[in-house]
Amino acid sequence: QEHLVESGGGLVQAGGSLSLSCAASGFIFPEYAIGWFRQAPGKEREFVASISGPGYGKLYSDSVKGRFTISRDNTKNVTYLQMENLSPEDTAVYICAADPRTNCAGYVCFVRSAGGYGENYWGKGTQVTVSS
Repeated sequence: QEHLVESGGGLVQAGGSLSLSCAASGFIFPEYAIGWFRQAPGKEREFVASISGPGYGKLYSDSVKGRFTISRDNTKNVTYLQMENLSPEDTAVYICAADPRTNCAGYVCFVRSAGGYGENYWGKGTQVTVSS
């Protein structure tokens, strides 16, 4: 079962915008923190943003702060990543992750096992390509 499915990726010119979605199923969505990561060819997976279960806690990487906005709709089991002023350096596969620790934030928390809290989940990603 695919617990997380990303959509909304595509090709955009530098300076443009895209909105990504991460649809969740098979777990109690409002209890899970959601994170967005990205991975460019030949590079390690990079943390982008995260949001707590209730949606109050948000964390952004320095590279996207002020340009990207993470949000969630707990009535629809969907998390969004609104991306503005995109640059070629933002080109990557964007992947969402879910962690049962509701206030999980940042790279380390999401990549570590949740242990007794339950399973964490990762999507397969959606490609974002920004042309110069």
